[in-house]
Amino acid sequence: MIDRQNTDSGAHFAFTDRWGGVSAAPYDTLNLGGAVGDDPAAVLANRELAAKELGLDPAGVRWMRQVHGRAVAVADQPWPAGEPPEADGMVTARRGLALAVLTADCTPVLLADPEAGIVGAAHAGRPGLLAGVVPATVEEMCRLGARPERILARTGPTVCGLCYEVPAEMREAAELAVPGSGATTREGTPAIDIPAGVRRQLADLGVEDVVRSPVCTRESADHYSYRRERTTGRQASYVWIAP
Repeated sequence: MIDRQNTDSGAHFAFTDRWGGVSAAPYDTLNLGGAVGDDPAAVLANRELAAKELGLDPAGVRWMRQVHGRAVAVADQPWPAGEPPEADGMVTARRGLALAVLTADCTPVLLADPEAGIVGAAHAGRPGLLAGVVPATVEEMCRLGARPERILARTGPTVCGLCYEVPAEMREAAELAVPGSGATTREGTPAIDIPAGVRRQLADLGVEDVVRSPVCTRESADHYSYRRERTTGRQASYVWIAP
Protein backbone atom coordinates (compact mmCIF):
# COMPACT_ATOMS: atom_id res chain seq x y z
CA MET A 1 0.00 0.00 0.00
CA ILE A 2 1.00 3.60 -0.52
CA ASP A 3 0.21 6.46 1.84
CA ARG A 4 -0.44 9.35 -0.53
CA GLN A 5 -0.84 12.89 0.79
CA ASN A 6 -2.05 15.49 -1.69
CA THR A 7 -2.35 19.20 -0.96
CA ASP A 8 -4.61 21.86 -2.44
CA SER A 9 -1.46 23.67 -3.53
CA GLY A 10 -0.51 20.91 -5.97
CA ALA A 11 2.27 19.37 -3.88
CA HIS A 12 2.16 15.59 -3.60
CA PHE A 13 3.86 13.40 -0.99
CA ALA A 14 3.76 9.59 -0.97
CA PHE A 15 5.22 6.87 1.23
CA THR A 16 5.28 3.16 0.40
CA ASP A 17 5.19 0.24 2.81
CA ARG A 18 6.50 -3.27 2.04
CA TRP A 19 3.39 -4.78 0.46
CA GLY A 20 1.96 -5.05 -3.05
CA GLY A 21 5.05 -6.00 -5.03
CA VAL A 22 6.73 -9.04 -6.54
CA SER A 23 9.95 -9.52 -4.53
CA ALA A 24 10.55 -12.80 -2.71
CA ALA A 25 11.61 -13.14 0.93
CA PRO A 26 13.45 -11.57 2.68
CA TYR A 27 12.62 -8.61 0.43
CA ASP A 28 8.92 -9.35 0.29
CA THR A 29 7.25 -7.78 -1.47
CA LEU A 30 7.49 -4.14 -2.64
CA ASN A 31 11.24 -3.69 -2.30
CA LEU A 32 12.30 -0.57 -4.21
CA GLY A 33 15.99 -0.64 -3.31
CA GLY A 34 18.36 -1.75 -6.04
CA ALA A 35 21.47 -2.30 -3.92
CA VAL A 36 20.30 -4.71 -1.22
CA GLY A 37 20.69 -8.07 -2.99
CA ASP A 38 17.22 -8.41 -4.49
CA ASP A 39 16.57 -9.59 -8.07
CA PRO A 40 17.03 -6.46 -10.25
CA ALA A 41 14.06 -7.48 -12.40
CA ALA A 42 11.84 -7.57 -9.31
CA VAL A 43 13.05 -4.14 -8.21
CA LEU A 44 12.34 -2.68 -11.65
CA ALA A 45 8.87 -4.25 -11.66
CA ASN A 46 8.19 -2.87 -8.18
CA ARG A 47 9.27 0.63 -9.17
CA GLU A 48 6.95 0.49 -12.15
CA LEU A 49 4.06 -0.75 -9.98
CA ALA A 50 4.56 2.03 -7.43
CA ALA A 51 4.88 4.75 -10.06
CA LYS A 52 1.76 3.65 -11.90
CA GLU A 53 -0.25 3.52 -8.66
CA LEU A 54 0.79 7.13 -8.07
CA GLY A 55 -0.10 8.14 -11.61
CA LEU A 56 3.54 8.77 -12.47
CA ASP A 57 5.59 7.78 -15.49
CA PRO A 58 8.31 5.44 -14.11
CA ALA A 59 10.79 7.26 -16.36
CA GLY A 60 9.81 10.50 -14.65
CA VAL A 61 11.01 9.40 -11.21
CA ARG A 62 14.55 10.33 -10.15
CA TRP A 63 16.55 8.15 -7.76
CA MET A 64 19.90 8.71 -6.03
CA ARG A 65 22.84 6.49 -5.14
CA GLN A 66 22.66 7.26 -1.44
CA VAL A 67 25.94 7.29 0.51
CA HIS A 68 25.08 8.97 3.86
CA GLY A 69 26.64 12.29 2.83
CA ARG A 70 25.43 15.83 2.19
CA ALA A 71 25.80 16.19 -1.57
CA VAL A 72 22.72 17.53 -3.36
CA ALA A 73 21.96 16.87 -7.03
CA VAL A 74 19.81 18.99 -9.34
CA ALA A 75 17.44 16.65 -11.18
CA ASP A 76 15.97 18.78 -13.95
CA GLN A 77 17.31 16.50 -16.71
CA PRO A 78 17.81 12.71 -17.00
CA TRP A 79 20.99 11.52 -15.30
CA PRO A 80 23.94 11.16 -17.68
CA ALA A 81 24.06 7.62 -19.09
CA GLY A 82 21.04 6.85 -16.93
CA GLU A 83 23.19 6.44 -13.82
CA PRO A 84 22.01 8.22 -10.67
CA PRO A 85 24.63 10.33 -8.92
CA GLU A 86 26.09 9.73 -5.49
CA ALA A 87 23.95 12.09 -3.43
CA ASP A 88 21.66 12.17 -0.42
CA GLY A 89 19.66 15.18 -1.52
CA MET A 90 17.91 16.14 -4.75
CA VAL A 91 16.05 19.20 -5.95
CA THR A 92 14.14 20.04 -9.11
CA ALA A 93 12.25 22.98 -10.56
CA ARG A 94 10.51 20.72 -13.08
CA ARG A 95 6.82 20.28 -12.34
CA GLY A 96 5.63 16.70 -12.71
CA LEU A 97 9.09 15.23 -12.05
CA ALA A 98 9.10 13.09 -8.92
CA LEU A 99 12.05 12.71 -6.54
CA ALA A 100 12.39 9.46 -4.57
CA VAL A 101 14.26 8.57 -1.37
CA LEU A 102 14.98 5.00 -0.22
CA THR A 103 14.98 4.14 3.48
CA ALA A 104 14.75 1.27 5.94
CA ASP A 105 15.10 3.22 9.24
CA CYS A 106 16.70 6.48 8.08
CA THR A 107 14.43 9.50 7.78
CA PRO A 108 13.09 10.49 4.35
CA VAL A 109 12.61 14.26 4.16
CA LEU A 110 10.29 15.61 1.46
CA LEU A 111 10.12 19.34 0.71
CA ALA A 112 7.95 21.42 -1.61
CA ASP A 113 7.47 25.09 -2.42
CA PRO A 114 4.33 24.89 -4.58
CA GLU A 115 4.34 28.60 -5.44
CA ALA A 116 7.83 28.38 -6.92
CA GLY A 117 7.25 24.90 -8.38
CA ILE A 118 10.33 23.53 -6.62
CA VAL A 119 10.68 20.29 -4.66
CA GLY A 120 13.47 18.63 -2.72
CA ALA A 121 14.11 15.26 -1.12
CA ALA A 122 16.75 14.18 1.37
CA HIS A 123 17.95 10.93 2.91
CA ALA A 124 18.76 11.68 6.54
CA GLY A 125 20.33 8.90 8.53
CA ARG A 126 22.48 9.75 11.53
CA PRO A 127 25.53 10.60 9.35
CA GLY A 128 23.45 12.69 6.96
CA LEU A 129 21.73 14.53 9.79
CA LEU A 130 25.06 15.48 11.32
CA ALA A 131 26.59 16.30 7.94
CA GLY A 132 23.72 18.71 7.20
CA VAL A 133 22.10 17.11 4.16
CA VAL A 134 18.72 18.63 5.02
CA PRO A 135 19.97 22.24 5.28
CA ALA A 136 22.00 21.67 2.10
CA THR A 137 18.86 20.54 0.28
CA VAL A 138 16.85 23.54 1.46
CA GLU A 139 19.68 25.87 0.47
CA GLU A 140 19.75 24.37 -3.03
CA MET A 141 15.98 24.78 -3.32
CA CYS A 142 16.34 28.43 -2.33
CA ARG A 143 19.07 28.90 -4.93
CA LEU A 144 16.48 27.82 -7.52
CA GLY A 145 13.93 30.30 -6.18
CA ALA A 146 12.17 28.63 -3.25
CA ARG A 147 11.56 30.48 0.02
CA PRO A 148 11.78 28.73 3.41
CA GLU A 149 8.55 30.19 4.77
CA ARG A 150 6.64 28.68 1.82
CA ILE A 151 8.19 25.21 2.04
CA LEU A 152 6.01 22.28 3.10
CA ALA A 153 8.04 19.53 4.77
CA ARG A 154 7.08 15.93 5.46
CA THR A 155 9.21 13.29 7.19
CA GLY A 156 8.26 9.70 6.39
CA PRO A 157 8.38 6.35 8.19
CA THR A 158 11.60 6.07 10.19
CA VAL A 159 13.01 4.52 13.34
CA CYS A 160 11.79 6.56 16.31
CA GLY A 161 13.86 7.99 19.12
CA LEU A 162 12.45 5.42 21.54
CA CYS A 163 13.93 2.62 19.40
CA TYR A 164 17.17 4.07 18.01
CA GLU A 165 19.62 3.04 20.72
CA VAL A 166 23.21 4.26 20.34
CA PRO A 167 26.30 4.53 22.55
CA ALA A 168 26.25 7.46 24.97
CA GLU A 169 29.09 9.25 23.18
CA MET A 170 27.20 9.02 19.89
CA ARG A 171 24.12 10.60 21.43
CA GLU A 172 26.22 13.35 22.96
CA ALA A 173 27.86 14.10 19.62
CA ALA A 174 24.47 14.25 17.90
CA GLU A 175 22.99 16.54 20.54
CA LEU A 176 25.99 18.83 20.34
CA ALA A 177 25.75 19.06 16.55
CA VAL A 178 21.94 19.18 16.31
CA PRO A 179 20.30 20.21 19.58
CA GLY A 180 17.11 18.27 20.20
CA SER A 181 18.28 15.10 18.47
CA GLY A 182 19.50 13.42 21.66
CA ALA A 183 16.91 11.01 23.07
CA THR A 184 16.34 8.10 25.44
CA THR A 185 14.88 4.68 24.66
CA ARG A 186 11.99 3.11 26.58
CA GLU A 187 14.63 1.17 28.51
CA GLY A 188 16.36 4.40 29.55
CA THR A 189 19.40 3.94 27.30
CA PRO A 190 20.95 6.61 25.04
CA ALA A 191 19.25 7.17 21.68
CA ILE A 192 18.95 9.58 18.76
CA ASP A 193 15.68 11.01 17.43
CA ILE A 194 16.50 11.82 13.81
CA PRO A 195 13.10 13.34 12.88
CA ALA A 196 13.35 15.67 15.87
CA GLY A 197 16.79 16.74 14.70
CA VAL A 198 15.49 17.30 11.18
CA ARG A 199 12.65 19.45 12.53
CA ARG A 200 15.17 21.55 14.47
CA GLN A 201 17.33 22.04 11.38
CA LEU A 202 14.30 23.04 9.31
CA ALA A 203 13.05 25.45 11.97
CA ASP A 204 16.47 27.09 12.12
CA LEU A 205 16.14 27.72 8.37
CA GLY A 206 12.63 29.17 8.67
CA VAL A 207 10.71 26.08 7.54
CA GLU A 208 7.82 25.76 9.99
CA ASP A 209 5.26 23.58 8.16
CA VAL A 210 6.69 20.17 9.13
CA VAL A 211 4.55 17.03 9.48
CA ARG A 212 6.11 13.89 10.96
CA SER A 213 4.94 10.38 10.11
CA PRO A 214 3.73 8.43 13.17
CA VAL A 215 5.24 5.19 11.80
CA CYS A 216 8.32 3.72 13.49
CA THR A 217 9.91 1.33 11.03
CA ARG A 218 11.50 -0.83 13.71
CA GLU A 219 8.09 -1.37 15.34
CA SER A 220 6.02 -1.71 12.16
CA ALA A 221 5.84 -5.14 10.51
CA ASP A 222 4.45 -3.36 7.45
CA HIS A 223 7.73 -1.53 6.82
CA TYR A 224 11.31 -2.50 6.14
CA SER A 225 13.72 -2.01 9.05
CA TYR A 226 17.45 -2.59 8.78
CA ARG A 227 17.87 -2.48 12.54
CA ARG A 228 15.23 -5.19 12.98
CA GLU A 229 16.04 -7.44 10.02
CA ARG A 230 19.48 -6.53 8.64
CA THR A 231 18.91 -8.24 5.27
CA THR A 232 15.77 -6.54 4.01
CA GLY A 233 14.31 -4.24 1.37
CA ARG A 234 13.75 -0.51 1.14
CA GLN A 235 10.58 1.56 1.04
CA ALA A 236 10.44 4.80 -0.90
CA SER A 237 9.12 8.30 -0.33
CA TYR A 238 8.15 10.47 -3.30
CA VAL A 239 7.56 14.19 -3.76
CA TRP A 240 6.40 16.12 -6.82
CA ILE A 241 4.29 19.09 -7.88
CA ALA A 242 1.52 18.62 -10.40
CA PRO A 243 2.32 20.15 -13.81
